[in-house]
Amino acid sequence: MKLFVDTGDIEEVRQAAQWGIVDGVTTNPTLISKSGKGFKETVTAICDILPHGDISAEVVATNYDDMLKEALEISSWRENIVVKVPLIEPGIRLVRTLSEKGIRTNVTLVFSVSQALLAAKAGATYISNFVGRVDDISDDGMNAVAASVEMIHNYGFDSEILVASVRHPLHVVQAVEAGAHVSTMPFKIMQMLFKHPLTDIGLKRFLDDWNAAGLKVM
Repeated sequence: MKLFVDTGDIEEVRQAAQWGIVDGVTTNPTLISKSGKGFKETVTAICDILPHGDISAEVVATNYDDMLKEALEISSWRENIVVKVPLIEPGIRLVRTLSEKGIRTNVTLVFSVSQALLAAKAGATYISNFVGRVDDISDDGMNAVAASVEMIHNYGFDSEILVASVRHPLHVVQAVEAGAHVSTMPFKIMQMLFKHPLTDIGLKRFLDDWNAAGLKVM
């Protein structure tokens, strides 16, 4: 499964990239607004940090003509940019147009299998299926993820299901169990994936025994 960082913070991307396990970055208007920097400046800086990663940058217009103009502009900035498009009627039309032009897309704000089906048929590269926001209304967001993954396999679509709105490490584990292609998460959640109390206990014991024996590597 691919791992993406969901952030607009350039330093978070830089730190995550050093681990060597990050496959891309997702941004959205809210995350970009929190960065304190310009949209193009932020996105291109992230692209340069992860030149082989897929970097999602979102259009903000809601009518087809303006969405298309924004998408063409955004996609021209770097080759590894994926244009993020909301699942609305003009958005699905835009995804079809961009797909025919060879421009990769990430359809966002997907909450149901029926929405995922529309995105897949339009030619979406990634389908961002939100889980945390569904959990917030006392439903199970992973149900739609699992069903969407099955739908992609059953019909042979090229789209990849991207689990978004990840709130905790368990969501990542559940995404793995559902067979999702990608999970995107805040930097702090990715840091939490490293953590296990038995790892800390085991490492402390190893180092205590080593130091007690007076051993050295060199």
